[in-house]
Amino acid sequence: MRITVFGAAGSVGSQAVAEALRRGHEVTAVVRDPARFRELPAAADMRTGDAVRVEDVIALTRGQDVVISSIRPASGRERELLTATSALLSGVARAGSRLLVVGGAATLTVPGTGGTLVLDDARFLPADYREIALACAEQFELCRRDGEADWTYLSPPALLAPGQRTGRYRIGEDELVVDTEGRSRISVEDLAVALLDEAERPRHRRSRFTVAY
Repeated sequence: MRITVFGAAGSVGSQAVAEALRRGHEVTAVVRDPARFRELPAAADMRTGDAVRVEDVIALTRGQDVVISSIRPASGRERELLTATSALLSGVARAGSRLLVVGGAATLTVPGTGGTLVLDDARFLPADYREIALACAEQFELCRRDGEADWTYLSPPALLAPGQRTGRYRIGEDELVVDTEGRSRISVEDLAVALLDEAERPRHRRSRFTVAY
């Protein structure tokens, strides 16, 4: 497949690029700052572009099979996530590609709480992450309201951190996936495995899924 990754030098994006290349796909790795090219695998087609500009999205996704968005704005600029997601939805619809959005866990429900959202449960959402969580909640709504793009939204678990690639994970839809001790976690490497599994064998078109150990 031909895959474009926006946010390719970030934590999730870099692992998505690595996993896609591992599987033999043709990868276009997009960053805003060309200085970050040195952080990308030489096998990727490195391009500069900005997901907030629809024209960039169209130019970098036309002819591609799958577009992965792993963008995450800096603290204080959380609203840029919504501008970029709107541009991505519009751009991929016009380019004819499929969009996989790595979003947030904010709108997942917490098991055993009667429907409490992660956004409202301090056990899973530290106060420092509330602003980006609110933006991710709106991002998910943008996808749900969109009537043109072929999108899929991946909500990570409560804890996402660098680790090992095991190739295993459990999958859910709108409820946070937790283990027997109530933890919700996965490595960035295994999130990328789940992301590329969905890219290769789509099961959640125009819907959301989540993964965890």
